[in-house]
Amino acid sequence: MSPARQAGHQARPPDFSSLEFRASLGMFATGVTIVTARTSTGELVGLTASSFNSVSLDPPLVLWSLATVAGSMSAFSNGRHYAINVLAADQQQLAERFASPVADRWAGVSFTEGVNGAPLLAGAVASFECFNRSQYAEGDHVIFVGEVERCGHRPGVAPLLYHGGRFYTEHPL
Repeated sequence: MSPARQAGHQARPPDFSSLEFRASLGMFATGVTIVTARTSTGELVGLTASSFNSVSLDPPLVLWSLATVAGSMSAFSNGRHYAINVLAADQQQLAERFASPVADRWAGVSFTEGVNGAPLLAGAVASFECFNRSQYAEGDHVIFVGEVERCGHRPGVAPLLYHGGRFYTEHPL
């Protein structure tokens, strides 16, 4: 908790609607990831997330967040490991598939097993195999901090980007 909140201070109520907030957030261009794991019973889980960021180089930490009402919350909050797969520009259909309520998201998806069982998606531009280090409930999401145990990337491969409700690829300036 911040010193301001500890002292009893509170934020002012928002002077905007949820739609305005969401549209404003959409103006921040992000990369697109699919976070994957394997449950203790061996079930594959995965979801599209753009809420990915680096936290620390030493130790190597990254974060992402998940809505508290997500169907996969139990799998991620109780699991020990997960992988964050940063998608390449040609993986838009995969991003859409893992963002939708598809009966079997994994049908026909090519992946390899990470060291601790989390799926590493074929064709991803980068991957981060993480120990589920800590979790913080904030608002309607849980923030997951992962301690990166292994990572890799494919140099020269364009990433998939998301901005204003649309997918893009990079265009060097």
